[in-house]
Amino acid sequence: MQITLSQYAGFCEGVGRAYDMVEKIANDPKVKRPIAVLGSLVHNNDVVKRIEKLGVLKVEIEGTLEETLDKVKGKVKTLVITAHGMGPRIYDLAREKGFDLVDTTCPRVLKVQRLAKLFFDKMSQIVIIGEKDHKEVKGINEWAQRKAIFVENEQELNDIKLDAKKNIVVLSQTTQDQEFVEHASNVIKEKYPKVEVFDSICLTTHHRQTEVKQLARENDVMVVIGAPESANSNRLHEISERVNGKTHFIERADQLEKKWFSSCRKVGISAGASTPSWVIDEVVAEIKGFGEELNVLHTSSGCESSL
Repeated sequence: MQITLSQYAGFCEGVGRAYDMVEKIANDPKVKRPIAVLGSLVHNNDVVKRIEKLGVLKVEIEGTLEETLDKVKGKVKTLVITAHGMGPRIYDLAREKGFDLVDTTCPRVLKVQRLAKLFFDKMSQIVIIGEKDHKEVKGINEWAQRKAIFVENEQELNDIKLDAKKNIVVLSQTTQDQEFVEHASNVIKEKYPKVEVFDSICLTTHHRQTEVKQLARENDVMVVIGAPESANSNRLHEISERVNGKTHFIERADQLEKKWFSSCRKVGISAGASTPSWVIDEVVAEIKGFGEELNVLHTSSGCESSL
């Protein structure tokens, strides 16, 4: 049996950067303690557990942001913004309430936040193609004073009503399905006269999605590794399943089933941006443990990832 592992499987640059930053401050005696992340640094339980072992706490935002900070004041000294980013209020509140702040927001997300603020300040109508309840999208919307219009699916796209007199700026969640973003952008441009579309999709996400389609076509069975709450991992699963019905979505190696690979010659593996390398290695090792003769290959499409 041959297994082909996507060259883009695992941490993207933004997630890897966030994890490295937290690991660095956790080992820096100059950083004020206790340290706490505002939510999950990334959507992966294994990563969250490793961060906890470093002595870094997790604070869930309950109620308003200000109420949450008041609740932990005196118990936490340094706060960490996750790779998904947050709205502008956190920067003012952290300073006012005496917290040190470490910002691990993905540089690509920061760019989208700046665009949302820039064009909202110019009185443009902001459209975000993405999941309205996703942490990244919520943060981007706050930079537009929570006035953005969301497009999450075909129905919302069909029902969209915008002000034709205004300039319309279309942004997207950085991990959205590239095909849907292009489709939605084109529909909006056809309906309204003054539309400016910014390509907000992370290049690594784009390459990952393109590659998973290729792998799904070329292999008998597909395995996509990622957490159920990870938007980009779910997206990979959906894309792969559309091409290959024998696609399995797992978070850990112990969820693999040997029967999936019976009479199978080729297996493709992809993994979401928040899936650490050690989890991917465990999945490959588990398949080896099934007793199959295994030849592990890596794809090499020649694409370069960047933020």
